[in-house]
Amino acid sequence: METILKLNQIHKSYGGKEVLKGVSLDVQKGEIISVLGPSGCGKSTLLNIIAGILPINEGHVLLNGVDVTSPGKMTPIEKRDLNMVFQDFALWPHMTARENVLYGLKLRKTSKQEQEEKLQKMVDLLHLNGLMEQYPAELSGGQQQRVAIARALIMSPSIVLLDEPLCNLDVQLRIEMRTEMAQIFKELKTTVFHVTHDPSEAFAMADRIVVMNNGKIDQIATPEACYQRPSTAVVAGLLGAGNHISGSAVKIDGDYADVRISGALVKALNFAADGGSLSLYFRAEDAAYSDTETANSIPVQVVMPTFEGGTYRVKAKTQAGEEITFLHASNLNKGQQGYLSIEPDQLYAYDRTGT
Repeated sequence: METILKLNQIHKSYGGKEVLKGVSLDVQKGEIISVLGPSGCGKSTLLNIIAGILPINEGHVLLNGVDVTSPGKMTPIEKRDLNMVFQDFALWPHMTARENVLYGLKLRKTSKQEQEEKLQKMVDLLHLNGLMEQYPAELSGGQQQRVAIARALIMSPSIVLLDEPLCNLDVQLRIEMRTEMAQIFKELKTTVFHVTHDPSEAFAMADRIVVMNNGKIDQIATPEACYQRPSTAVVAGLLGAGNHISGSAVKIDGDYADVRISGALVKALNFAADGGSLSLYFRAEDAAYSDTETANSIPVQVVMPTFEGGTYRVKAKTQAGEEITFLHASNLNKGQQGYLSIEPDQLYAYDRTGT
């Protein structure tokens, strides 16, 4: 496969604080990469370095095999073969949608015929019929987003950078747009570097997810692999495994660990370095409640059930007093005693440090 973007040991510091700590990544032609991570992990800084907005301290960024970020001779943003879609759309308010979309082609002095041919392709692809003479203030959020995407794609860049592109849209429109965007990018075989804080957005769009934490990459894998086998506690937490309880390793056996917790012995998928004190992570939807002890189960006491429409989200506590949540089809009584059963492949064991 052809590598469009290569990041090689990228380091970036602000005022003596290192924000990126040797980030390396290859992005292939036509691939959609989603970068996910907690606030302050460095994902936006990385995007801005690729765009040419920020310089680096060490490392190299190669775009189509050309080093564009060598310290002291950084290629300016306008000379990089890329385009960016911002979270606030960044449309020129005094220009119509047509003028916004054609802006880059006019700067390139593209012929009128080519401009109109490419514009019509974008109009058809992004369902912008009847909107080209409107100003941004006259368009809905979803329409503005489509115009911003058309403006980026009409230039046929080597790579499109997406900076939290859906965060300003309402929930339902966000769901619709992420599916539509992924379909368009795949149809055009567009290479995409996408930064988001929303795991569901990354799952819906990405070929591979890059999970960052504290200036480094914790995991690079397909959405399915990240979800099913989160390599660190941070990845597990970001991808929905919000419950965690303490335990200690009794036996490490290949991919699995037997873990002693308060009141039970359970088997978990093992990501610990060497056993010892562990933290177990699992998702609320992966725990099945029963009044009697079942396989691979944890004794719990109900603290408070909350009806969420179609299901109850139940807050509970373990015998050690650690709070957890699970989902249940019917209401449970406060103080009720029971057991949570979790399949070993859905219970993740990490070193107690959380790494």
